[in-house]
Amino acid sequence: GVWRQTRALLFKNCLIKCRTKKSSVQEVLFPLFFLFWLILMSMMHPHRKYGEVANTNLGTLDTSMLVNFVIGYTPPTRMAREIMNKVAFDNFEDGIITEEYLSEEELQEASAFKPSNFVGVVFNDAMSYQLRFPDSVAMSSIYMESR
Repeated sequence: GVWRQTRALLFKNCLIKCRTKKSSVQEVLFPLFFLFWLILMSMMHPHRKYGEVANTNLGTLDTSMLVNFVIGYTPPTRMAREIMNKVAFDNFEDGIITEEYLSEEELQEASAFKPSNFVGVVFNDAMSYQLRFPDSVAMSSIYMESR
């Protein structure tokens, strides 16, 4: 039963492979070619590791750039309010404008109306957050090769 059917199927597959040598060779060589190509590309663009930067005094912050700067955040929890108040008033004399938004969608709509001076902060929990910048923020060209 089963052994005879398996043996017949294997024999049939061997006959097909022997009769179609070109496609059989392609089945073996194409993956090897792509593997060689990937290795070659990874050798041409090696991953760069940047060394540790020593602690240095960066000097005072130029607050003239932060005039009319708006930081929007969501969700408006007690912990988020405390963090944003600390950011706004403890580090800057004049304070930075902070705005609460009920959802991330409202935050995105607000950033569309104030693209030049708006940064969004989405708090995932009390210890983690994500920053939302407008599309017009210029990316640094320093680390472009290692992206």
